[in-house]
Amino acid sequence: MNAKTPDKSITADTFLRGLWRENPVFVMLLGMCPVLAVTNSVANALAMGLATTFVLLCSSTLVSLLRRHIPKEVRIASYIVIIASFVTVVDYIIQAVSLEIYNALGAFIQLIVVNCIILGRAESYASRHRVSKTLVNSLGMGAGFTIALLCLGSVRELLGAGTLLGQPVFGAAFEPWVIMLLPPGGFFVLGAWLLLFAWIKERQDRRQREAANLEARAHAG
Repeated sequence: MNAKTPDKSITADTFLRGLWRENPVFVMLLGMCPVLAVTNSVANALAMGLATTFVLLCSSTLVSLLRRHIPKEVRIASYIVIIASFVTVVDYIIQAVSLEIYNALGAFIQLIVVNCIILGRAESYASRHRVSKTLVNSLGMGAGFTIALLCLGSVRELLGAGTLLGQPVFGAAFEPWVIMLLPPGGFFVLGAWLLLFAWIKERQDRRQREAANLEARAHAG
């Protein structure tokens, strides 16, 4: 059986860490293939985010339920089988709901099986915590991943096509930045978001250091 760690109570941080402090895209830089490949529109980004969140929630829940029964020697293989089963389900769901989105996402739906976010959460979190805490944490990580995809998809569609969810935003005089719909555009937009969040984090750290210095001076005085 897997080694267990103390299972503390559920807190707000259990959910929120996936949105900001441990965001899978902007902090841990995981799942870069779909992040760069399918975020040329908001609809594609949202579909991939929801599909990944569904697989993450279901697979993590099942891993948590079976964590005491999966031998450690075959745990990774077992996790992959579980993840692949739910990827197959979501693949058929997307195909039934919208063939247009299914064709746009292409092979990246099947590649959810090897997404580091899902396999990593199964190994490092779901296999060590009870179901309720795993569900909350997985939902936070899935939401963080979906928000990151939407951040890229909205900018790329807005600048690359002048639309948002297919609806025109700018006037007829707007000249689309076609590069934003191409693979290099994904790198440019991702780099811009990473710079923004790095700047925000640096400001927060600087304010914390200044507050700590003021407090130290007050105590010294």
